[in-house]
Amino acid sequence: MKTIKISVLILLSIALFISCDKDDDVSMTGNLNLNINGLEDLGPDFTYEGWVIVDGAPVATGTFNVDVTGKLSKTTFALDRMTLEKATTFVLTIEPVPDADPAPSKVHILGGDISAKAGTLSVEHAAALGTNFANSTGKYILATPTNNVDTDENSGVWFLDNSTGSPMAGLNLPTLPEGWQYEGWAVINGTPVTTGKFTSVSAADMAAPFSGTNPGPNYPGEDFLMNAPSGLTFPTDLSGAKIVISVEPMPDNSAAPFLLKPLLADVPADAAVHSVHSMGNISTNTNPGGSVNISIN
Repeated sequence: MKTIKISVLILLSIALFISCDKDDDVSMTGNLNLNINGLEDLGPDFTYEGWVIVDGAPVATGTFNVDVTGKLSKTTFALDRMTLEKATTFVLTIEPVPDADPAPSKVHILGGDISAKAGTLSVEHAAALGTNFANSTGKYILATPTNNVDTDENSGVWFLDNSTGSPMAGLNLPTLPEGWQYEGWAVINGTPVTTGKFTSVSAADMAAPFSGTNPGPNYPGEDFLMNAPSGLTFPTDLSGAKIVISVEPMPDNSAAPFLLKPLLADVPADAAVHSVHSMGNISTNTNPGGSVNISIN
């Protein structure tokens, strides 16, 4: 009888050992894998951070940087298996370095729904900017209304349309979510010079560092008359320059234009002043994008 009891105990011990061994084979983690193109180096003061939305709340997936060629420093992130299985959305944000806030910043650049352990990432996702800028249009004039001289009218750019005889907004741009703002640029002899940041196309922008003393139009724009950056001389001639509208994070990571540039114009060499000129939409070439997939053993 004792022999039978001992045998039963041995069999139970073996079964328990096998059961535990099988449980150990089941990984408690999985991998979130990113394949993203079109991002840029944010410099030393900012980084990219991924998030998955689980039960309506963000869970950090990890940070990474991007080099000058656009290569991500890290593309695979190990996470809790249950977190990955319940993830419904992926969001990519831009975060300060160092970052004392454990929550996501307001600067959401990519988003995508996760279904069957995979998803497509885009700027137009509702969790990111909510638009791809494909319908954005722009018009501008060359003029220098902030001084009393009419011999340097090709040294200023204003994003307005005066073709009807009365000025109206020259830009057609979507309203940006919190964490983003627009900025105008004139690329003069290869140097990008800001025309000012703005959130409304029907109001003056936020600064006029190069303009004269007269008030400018109630639209974004700038006269390049004084305080020229190093290497440039104002007044200048914008003929042959490039005019750009960019989308900038708040806070801004750089004094240069950000990677999102929906509108671009090459100022004609013989561009007429006070006349309307059109901008082209290049959003397809500048919007980043990619995919996310989850692998669980």
